[in-house]
Amino acid sequence: MLLGTMLLFGTVGCSNLDDQVLGSISATTTTAGSSLIDPASALLGVYSSLNSFSGQDNQYAMEEHPSDEMQGPTRGTDWDDFGTWRKLHQHTWTPDHNQVTSAWDNLNSGIFKATQVISLSSSTLQQKAEASFLRAYFMFFTVDLYGQVPNRGVNDAADANPVVLGRQAATNFVINDLRYAYANLAATTALNKASKEAAAALLAKVYLNRAVFNQTGAGPFTFAKSDMDSTIFFANVVTASNRFAVTGKGKYFDTFHWNNETLSKELIWVIQNTATAQPGNVRSRYYMGLHYNQYVSGWNGFTTLADFYNSFDPNDERRGGAYTGLTDQTGLNAGFLVGQQYDKSKAALKDRSGNPLVFTPDVNLAYATESKGIRVVKYLPQPGFIDGPSNDYILLRYADVLLMKAEAIFRGGTDPKGETAASIINGLRTVRGAAAKATIAEKDILAERGYELYYEGWRRQDQIRFGTFLDPVDNRPTKSPATVVLFPIPQRAIDSNPNLKQNAGY
Repeated sequence: MLLGTMLLFGTVGCSNLDDQVLGSISATTTTAGSSLIDPASALLGVYSSLNSFSGQDNQYAMEEHPSDEMQGPTRGTDWDDFGTWRKLHQHTWTPDHNQVTSAWDNLNSGIFKATQVISLSSSTLQQKAEASFLRAYFMFFTVDLYGQVPNRGVNDAADANPVVLGRQAATNFVINDLRYAYANLAATTALNKASKEAAAALLAKVYLNRAVFNQTGAGPFTFAKSDMDSTIFFANVVTASNRFAVTGKGKYFDTFHWNNETLSKELIWVIQNTATAQPGNVRSRYYMGLHYNQYVSGWNGFTTLADFYNSFDPNDERRGGAYTGLTDQTGLNAGFLVGQQYDKSKAALKDRSGNPLVFTPDVNLAYATESKGIRVVKYLPQPGFIDGPSNDYILLRYADVLLMKAEAIFRGGTDPKGETAASIINGLRTVRGAAAKATIAEKDILAERGYELYYEGWRRQDQIRFGTFLDPVDNRPTKSPATVVLFPIPQRAIDSNPNLKQNAGY
């Protein structure tokens, strides 16, 4: 009941770690109609809130569909969904858009649950540190997507309207939470728990985006050297742990394998999936694009854009191809699926009308036949366990950290180890089978992030930072207004909290 009341007014926490009153219910006492809150159970609830990131909708859809690497075409009567996917790709969403509203609820729920753990006097230092990291993660995406964060102090009255942190203040709040977590988290090798390395990786990302978060417009942005130096510092912290490494040549898709926790050392922080429990819903990542007649009998939905696919070096292993243990068992390749599709016996598949199942680069967003569009298989379906795959769902990984460091060096940061943007990027490209670049320009760094991190939920954020988010792409032929770099505040949130102000353009 208390949580529902908090969410109605738009919730977040505060940075005070002392025991306080949550609304009208003390965190440390049992009152009429309530029970003592167990911090361990409450912390598990915060971790469970991360599961909202692994669906094909909400936060993930808002980071990918508006970008240059994903779109959701309507196929006859399939995938129309009142235009929700088209509006995301075409930058025509409104304050009552279902994904915009659901993501807001998801993120603010996670923030409130984390604040509750932090506020408990019975929480240990480790539990407070983990909850601070988790709160920062949820708030980071709230700042990124919406630019405002309702900030309910844990001792505020339940009927009080939360004050609202602007983008700059909220970013500072995130940094403070992460630095607290980084200083107090105990050493752990559990990939599904908050760790010093996870806090360092997220700090690197916050500092890299700080110039964007310090304003509400579309740029150009001025990246402070101190922020870039901080990104480099925390990236080096991750490297210095000696826990992580880029997968070897020919092993890119091992990071997304159903046994990725063993095969890859790139995983920094994940939602852990096992043979008996799969809270991180990786199945959505292949169901959302695969055709009905392919292995897994997918939903035949989302596709990449032809220009994005064509931008890859033909020898880059990240484009995909046959993968032992998957292709021989199912007929599916890893990565991008283009052209005629086959079953495990190498027989050509057909669509539901009996025509050859040939995925073509061209696709009309408003009306597409069932074979149109290049599909993507990033997380590999586990043969025999397609609805219960054990691939860990990745929230932070090492190659991203290296690319963040390269970008920070390019933007004026100083690396005490003497690496350059070119040495980092070409080192990664060599491992992935792509030709080295003679010189590295800004566009090359954005492109490399796309090659390495496609479909992982970072592309919109990256494009905004590099100033390309508003540019026309396939099925969005005109330049978008600058105001779309932020999503609208959901109308029902504004109706319930007058301290929230609608973002410009809505």
